[in-house]
Amino acid sequence: MDRDGVRYRPETGCAAQADLRRDALTATAPPAERWLLIESHTPWPRQALTSLRHSGLREGLSGGELGALVARMCREAGVRPVLIRRYGRVDRSGPRRWGLVDCRPGRELVRWGELPADEHLLEVLAGNDPGQVSDEPVYLVCTHGRHDACCAVRGRPVAAALATVYPERTWECSHIGGDRFAANVVVLPHGLFYGHVPPARAVELAKRYDEGVVVPDLLRGSGAFNPAVQAAQHFARAAGHSPAVGNLLPQSVEVLGDHRWRILLASTNGLLAVAVSAHLDTVDARLTCAGSSPAQVRRFELLSLITA
Repeated sequence: MDRDGVRYRPETGCAAQADLRRDALTATAPPAERWLLIESHTPWPRQALTSLRHSGLREGLSGGELGALVARMCREAGVRPVLIRRYGRVDRSGPRRWGLVDCRPGRELVRWGELPADEHLLEVLAGNDPGQVSDEPVYLVCTHGRHDACCAVRGRPVAAALATVYPERTWECSHIGGDRFAANVVVLPHGLFYGHVPPARAVELAKRYDEGVVVPDLLRGSGAFNPAVQAAQHFARAAGHSPAVGNLLPQSVEVLGDHRWRILLASTNGLLAVAVSAHLDTVDARLTCAGSSPAQVRRFELLSLITA
């Protein structure tokens, strides 16, 4: 059901309409250099962190205040918090887990620990519980139906496909942005955002990541980089440069003014100078199922691409 009580119809949802408009995935990954993953067994509200509950382990803190405090600490540390859960039936007998992920180039790392109570997140964010390093990638699939119906309808079949092959790596997650690009998948620790992922190609993303390459036609970008860099990387790959995960790292970003940038990328073929521009287009469409029309979308254009 949508916010007006009208039954949701997949063919008129924001993701289906974005498909019809052929909205570009390029450079739409939101900034996310670091992540806090919070395993949750309770239904997710529209605003994820309001589900955090105070259990009495920390005096002078109410349940509502806990979510606000975790959100503030995450903002100050540059960490993106999301709720996670396993696909399908949840085993509530074991301990919940937290995860900290660093996506910054050269620092990519995943750490996991146990979450005895939600207040323990404060210790994690304060650096008092380092957890254990894991060399396994993490696949997040947005299925946050209370935030946007398209995410649940399109995301759950993708989560099912991934969980069938990679049950320990796969998690459903709360809102990550870009509802119109559902199903959305994030591959950690490199922070690769993929959009419009069909169930038939979900495992392909994981296998290609194990091989050290991205899947360009479904890639929104890496949250470790700003949108201008994401756009420059996209245009470089489209010009035939290697899709390797570690290729095309930015060496410098020069603001040229008037929404134009010159980005120097390190390629396996040498340094590339890529100039891009950004434009806002007005579309007669809703960018989320609960959004309003008209709306504005950002579009990048390639100005030049030369060997530096």
